[in-house]
Amino acid sequence: MRAFELVKDWPVSIVAVAVIDHSENLHVYGDPNAEFRLASVSKLMTAWATLIAVEDGSVRLEDEIGQPGCTLRHLLAHAGGYGFDNIEAIISPQRKRVYSNTGYEMLAEHVSSATNFGFADYLDESVFRPLEMNFSQLRGSAASGVHSTLNDLVKFMSELRRPTLVANSTFFEATSSQFPDLEGLVPGLGRYNPCPWGLGPELRGTKQPHWTATRNSSSTFGHFGGSGTFLWVDPVANVACCALADLEFGDWALTHWPVFGDAVLAELGR
Repeated sequence: MRAFELVKDWPVSIVAVAVIDHSENLHVYGDPNAEFRLASVSKLMTAWATLIAVEDGSVRLEDEIGQPGCTLRHLLAHAGGYGFDNIEAIISPQRKRVYSNTGYEMLAEHVSSATNFGFADYLDESVFRPLEMNFSQLRGSAASGVHSTLNDLVKFMSELRRPTLVANSTFFEATSSQFPDLEGLVPGLGRYNPCPWGLGPELRGTKQPHWTATRNSSSTFGHFGGSGTFLWVDPVANVACCALADLEFGDWALTHWPVFGDAVLAELGR
C-alpha cells in the first residue's frame, strides 16, 4: 500500500502495521512476528473473553460487582464509577464515563471466580487458542498485559470484523453504545459529551480530535494502547487497521495515526 510510506515518518524504532481491506486482502508493513506489549488494546481481548463467558452462562452482564449498582455491563463500558487505577469507587455508577483499568481487573476477577480458571488461562482457552493466536499471552493485568505479534493481532482483528467466537447479537451489542448519554474523558485525548463506548470497544461517534482517521465513520470501533498500539474496525468502509510500535502514545501518535488512516481509506476508495 502506498499509505505505508507514511509509516516511515513515524518517530519509532520498531513498527508493524496491517490493513484488511474491503475485499479481505491483507496488507502488512514491518515484521509481523515481532513481539509487543499491547497495553490497553488488551481490553478488547479481555472484553471478548468476558462476552464468551456471558454466552456460556458463567456470568451475566447484569451481575453486580463492586459498589452498589455497579454491574459487569457497567465495568465493560467504563461506567462503573472506578477511576483509572483507584481501588475504591470515585463516583456512583452510570453518572460519567470514567476510564478504568481497575474496572477491567475487577471484571476479570469475576470471570475467573465464576469459571474456576485463572483469567490468563481463560483468555487463552476462550480466545487465543480458538483463533490460533499462538504467540499471544496475558502477562499481568487484564487491562493492559497482553503481549502479542502483528500476525496474531490480525487474527483477532479478523474476529472483530466477522465474529466466530460470539453470536452476532452479542457482537452488535458489544459494538453499540452503552449508556449513550454519558460524557467522559478519553485518556490522552480529552473530554467528550457524549463519549460513546461499547462492551469493550471505544466507539468513534463524533469525537474530535481523535486517534482514528477523520474519514472513519462514526460507527468505527476499536482501542488504542499507551505503548503505541492501536486497532480500529470501520464497518461502513469494511476496512480494519492495526499498528504496533515501540514508542509510548503521545503527540506523535495524534499527529501521525489519523493522517495514516485517512491515507488508507483514500487509497481504498473509502
